[in-house]
Amino acid sequence: MTTFASPSGHPRFARRTAVQAGSIGLLGLGINHLHGLQALAAQPRPASTPPALGTTTAPALPQKFKACIYIFLSGGLGQHDSFDMKPAAPAEIRGEFQPISTATPGTQICEHLPGLALRSHLWSLCRSLGHSTNDHSAGHHMMLTGRADLPPGFNPSAPRPQDWPSIAAVAGSVTTPRNNLPPAAVLPEQLVHYSGRIIPGQHAGVMGHRRNPWFIEASPFHATSYGAFPSHKFDHQDRGNADRRNFEAPSLSLSHGLTHPQLSRRVSLLNSLEQQCGTLESAAATQRFDQYRQGAISLLTDPTVRGALDVTRADDAVQERYGRNSFGWSLLMARRLVEAGVNLVQVNLGNDETWDTHGNAFPHLRDNLFPPTDKALSALLDDLAETGLLEQTLIVMAGEFGRTPKITLLPSHYKAPGRDHWGAVQSVFLAGGGIQGGRVIGATDGIGAYPITDPQRPENLAATIYNALGIPATTSWPDEVGRPHLVYSGEPIPGLT
Repeated sequence: MTTFASPSGHPRFARRTAVQAGSIGLLGLGINHLHGLQALAAQPRPASTPPALGTTTAPALPQKFKACIYIFLSGGLGQHDSFDMKPAAPAEIRGEFQPISTATPGTQICEHLPGLALRSHLWSLCRSLGHSTNDHSAGHHMMLTGRADLPPGFNPSAPRPQDWPSIAAVAGSVTTPRNNLPPAAVLPEQLVHYSGRIIPGQHAGVMGHRRNPWFIEASPFHATSYGAFPSHKFDHQDRGNADRRNFEAPSLSLSHGLTHPQLSRRVSLLNSLEQQCGTLESAAATQRFDQYRQGAISLLTDPTVRGALDVTRADDAVQERYGRNSFGWSLLMARRLVEAGVNLVQVNLGNDETWDTHGNAFPHLRDNLFPPTDKALSALLDDLAETGLLEQTLIVMAGEFGRTPKITLLPSHYKAPGRDHWGAVQSVFLAGGGIQGGRVIGATDGIGAYPITDPQRPENLAATIYNALGIPATTSWPDEVGRPHLVYSGEPIPGLT
């Protein structure tokens, strides 16, 4: 913000700054948006021009675009209990669940994922992705950024400006916006440790905070509540704490007393003021400000955007198909946001470490985690396939790592056994976006401990996502001091297309 000293010692603001600041108030956005405006003003104007006010943010008919929904299972899904079962292994390896056949001959998955088993022609698996850590925070950083090498000075306790950028941040920076909406979003909440610290790997890191993805906070953090609340909530250690969370659309309402007709009149006044500013207001910074303002107006006034976020008011039949819980609402919101114009949506199915099944693993998976996941993901696959959008929308589901081959018991914390952290391998679910269904890439040894064919890394998964988004292999992004960094750090997982 440009200021000048006055004889009285009080700051005086340049005329253009005053007009911009006044514009914020006229729109009823609040002074808290100044930081976002200042950050955006420092950036070059994108090649594409934002659509005019009043244009819709969602296509009336399916358009050709490339998108991705990255479903993240914080805590780590056990490969033995889901997509890489070992029925011939000893009991302490194979666990309590039985495999069932899918619609793809020769491919079996867990009995508690019957909806996905029926739809195996739509999806494929990579059973051989691994990395070097068994630590939650490091694993989150690796799988959310697509980088198996941790940044210098990595701090597992908090995000740092030196962290690698998340896949969502990169996609949001280098993909072309389809409208006024941000190109990348994360929902329904940031991943927060039960202690309250923010998990690293979710943000833009060295790209600069202004390139953080759009975090849609639809379910406020609650330290001891896990699963698909309210219907499938649980506490890992049965501590009996009450769950006070609600799932609700983020508030996009206008400030008190500002109706939509008033907003339209104030936008007209703004346009008049800007015309009076002449050449000063044609500067790049102002043009970038104009894009931010139009985006804010789009979020406030476009019924498509508001409808995409307000999923708890969706048609009853739709909610029943997806599930009236945080998992179902989150995947429904992701589908609607992709249709509305967001290129990449990261969906955190459960808050931090929901899938961290050290103990009570089998009842928690059977009763609280697999049923809502199977139902919501099956509904998402059906909807995208029926509308023709699955071919252009990649769906990825992964966690920060897999689980140990051998079942363990921690009697001081849990009544029943589970599995511990295992970074060496996990199974990754992929569908759509050009992925052929019914394929299995890679295999693990007899106890599901290590890959024995086609080993893959987080870099390969990230490249698969970037390729599905149509990002050229030569694309780079600049860090805070302008140094270029290549988007790709590996090749896409082979054999999926």
